[in-house]
Amino acid sequence: MTATDRSTELINVAAQAAADKLAHDIIAYDVSDVLSITDAFLLASAPNDRQVKSIVDEIEEQLNKQLGAKPVRREGDRDARWILLDYVDIVVHVQHSEERVFYALERLWKDCPEIELPADAKATRGKAAEHAEQRAAEEADLDGELR
Repeated sequence: MTATDRSTELINVAAQAAADKLAHDIIAYDVSDVLSITDAFLLASAPNDRQVKSIVDEIEEQLNKQLGAKPVRREGDRDARWILLDYVDIVVHVQHSEERVFYALERLWKDCPEIELPADAKATRGKAAEHAEQRAAEEADLDGELR
């Protein structure tokens, strides 16, 4: 069994919305062979809680506007460290970069096929590491100035 056309359509709209809000490391997996509760997972991350919330809001808005889809469940808003949107056909996980590294959902689903995403979404791969390196360099510069 593979993800339905509807699931793939939802994933692509959600991935583009996440990319538009500068999400990092967007990836989608077809989990239909191993899970009966959903067809696909979309994973994305951001370096701060505010951006996590902004990405989720954009995904929710675009899925509703373009496809008339509304989540049956939204979890994690309080801390905005890991927000989950459940659309039944797909589940969207937007995580703070630290949670993304800690929970490493990619390791859990690495045996599942990846779903092809829009070019903008694919271009986000490696952005979290790039951002972390840039931040470390800025902190080192600041530390050097304080001495």
